[in-house]
Amino acid sequence: MEIKVLEEKSKLYRRNILKYIYHAKAGHTGGSLSVIDILNVLYNRIMHVSPENFDSNLRDRYIQSKGHCVEALYVILADKGFFAEEDLLTLCKYNSPYIGHPTKKIRGIEQNTGGLGHGLSICCGNALVAKKDKSGVRVFTVLGDGEMAEGSNWEAFMFAAHYKLDNLCAILDYNKLQITAPNAEVMGLEPLNKKLEAFGWAVRQVDGNNIEALTQTLESLPFEQSKPSFVIAHTTKGKGISYMENVLKWHHGVPNAEQYEMALAELN
Repeated sequence: MEIKVLEEKSKLYRRNILKYIYHAKAGHTGGSLSVIDILNVLYNRIMHVSPENFDSNLRDRYIQSKGHCVEALYVILADKGFFAEEDLLTLCKYNSPYIGHPTKKIRGIEQNTGGLGHGLSICCGNALVAKKDKSGVRVFTVLGDGEMAEGSNWEAFMFAAHYKLDNLCAILDYNKLQITAPNAEVMGLEPLNKKLEAFGWAVRQVDGNNIEALTQTLESLPFEQSKPSFVIAHTTKGKGISYMENVLKWHHGVPNAEQYEMALAELN
């Protein structure tokens, strides 16, 4: 898919994220808007995964460790044809499988996630099996920056480097705000690139809301042979909606009717 088409896709996905969160009166708006460009490039340009090959052991794997921003993943999977888009009108409704975190009840989702710090470890296991099988399968995950304080991630960083999992790519949605405050106040990450390099990873930094830059970065995987790849994707929480950008309350804020119309007007 060409860059301009991907850019238009991101606009559509942002409109759909807002549509279904507004309808549900629940959701993680800011983070879904910051991460959506990353998922767009992964699913429409990088990964070998589709409804047609999802039952094949040769599909690429994506596990969203940042599970609370599942709305972004839902709109991508619907657009790819894993399920009917109108199913998302049941988001967060009684007895709906479309709940506020990823669940394997939904076709296209590999693992239940949402307990932060688990996704990367699962990816390490998947990547190790793929290496041993020489299948060529690649494994991807997106982490939240607040999630990086979880110790299980750092155990997984050691594991992936030790086993030379160069078929593994972790991407950080680095919007620099978590639920209560900026990351720098809660648990500072810097100098993140040096820490990850010391753990044996090959690291690149990129504007995570720039489709062309993301595409160029992810098309150059692996960054180094015999090393897992880490992408520090600098993003903006609430990206695309002026009154949401870099505003903490939109971590899980839901727009009212007036705010919803304002947001759609900006995206249109």
